[in-house]
Amino acid sequence: MERENKDMNRREFLKIVGITAATGTAAFAGCAPDENRASGRHAAQGDIPKDLMTLRVNNKKGDKVSLLGYGMMRLPTVPAADGKGDIIDQDAVNRLVDYAVAHGVNYFDTSPVYVQGWSEKSTGIALKRYPREKYFVATKLSNFSNYTRENSIAMYRKSFEELQVDYIDYYLLHSIGNGGIETFRARYIDNGMIDFLLEERRAGRIRNLGFSFHGTKEVFDEVLAMDDQVHWDFVQIQLNYVDWRHASGFNVNADYLYTELQKRNIQAVIMEPLLGGRLSRVPEHIAARLLQRRPETSVASWAFRFAGSPEGVLTVLSGMTYMEHLQDNLRTYSPLLPLSDEEKDFLEETAQLMLEYPTIPCNDCKYCMPCPYGIDIPAVLLHYNKCVNEGNIATSSQNENYRRARRAFLVGYDRSVPRLRQADHCIGCGQCNSHCPQSIDIPKEMQRIDRFVEQLKQNTL
Repeated sequence: MERENKDMNRREFLKIVGITAATGTAAFAGCAPDENRASGRHAAQGDIPKDLMTLRVNNKKGDKVSLLGYGMMRLPTVPAADGKGDIIDQDAVNRLVDYAVAHGVNYFDTSPVYVQGWSEKSTGIALKRYPREKYFVATKLSNFSNYTRENSIAMYRKSFEELQVDYIDYYLLHSIGNGGIETFRARYIDNGMIDFLLEERRAGRIRNLGFSFHGTKEVFDEVLAMDDQVHWDFVQIQLNYVDWRHASGFNVNADYLYTELQKRNIQAVIMEPLLGGRLSRVPEHIAARLLQRRPETSVASWAFRFAGSPEGVLTVLSGMTYMEHLQDNLRTYSPLLPLSDEEKDFLEETAQLMLEYPTIPCNDCKYCMPCPYGIDIPAVLLHYNKCVNEGNIATSSQNENYRRARRAFLVGYDRSVPRLRQADHCIGCGQCNSHCPQSIDIPKEMQRIDRFVEQLKQNTL
């Protein structure tokens, strides 16, 4: 987003974001249409109670927090007038926030870098319409590229302005672990920011101080050990029934992260309960397996029940782009039916089945965006993953399903990603890699997918 767009005043922002609701890349058309956007398979139906949201109590401050937290990362968007990225549809955001609040949601999580820099402002506009005591807002020190003290403090203070608040309920050091412990120290220790934030907490402008984590065990252990001096109020971790014991890349198994937090009586805020949607868009036979057990609920509800069942979880974040997403999750947590031990074993078996599908661990966080060459990186990776799950990765022309799979992939690719934003435009600059919390080698995957597409186009059997 251009600097002049970032600096536009509130009137100009409202004029732009008041456009009729539309969607961003999260609404991609894959190999085959989803039966329901909320879960990828048969979302539950029925009335949603307004007074049965499960609440968890902050064990340090006493806040009563909704178990469902609203992640403001994947908000509905429309294309920007200048053609450079997307901007938020504020009318749609307001409707979603209103519905969430009416049904008991009171935790809203944002960041200065979400939705190409627009999320905090949009969140502030939506929440300002409510009494301040009605909600808890979380945001982050997302000083990824410029972590001088001056820039970091400016980012911190800008969050107050964008959110239109005089205190922040839950403030996080954002995505620690990327770049290793030296990067963490440069971002927060050497520049004195941790001391600054501790003083802000003492002054009451920060009510709870924590960090979000993607990285290696060594970094997690060292930062968690700072609890003796910092007294972390909470920690945000990636937790779902696949990552519980089978985390990919450099990420750490969630059972280890959660157990270590429990040892220090630190509550967990959960991100990626659906693995960026992969646990709602599961292969057909896995969906059938889940639905056979609980035909009245959605595929996604299994993942949310898993994430919300541990007692040390304060809230579970979900980036809800559509009303269907929100309604389905509200049903799951109004109230939560905790998993039985037998159901936990069932989901571990399901996780092992999921590992048989070689998807790319993209969680659609969009930290890699915008690409300087216009590639819609998340849409490319999500389309590929969808086709893996649906068996539409045509690897051999000798396979009897090759023709169907080939057509499904190519047609779905053109529908999901505009031609000028596809993988063949990647030049391998690598700018995206340092921003990926899943440590994906994005240029390598772009080149691999492009070669695969070219092979499909050339083989017209």
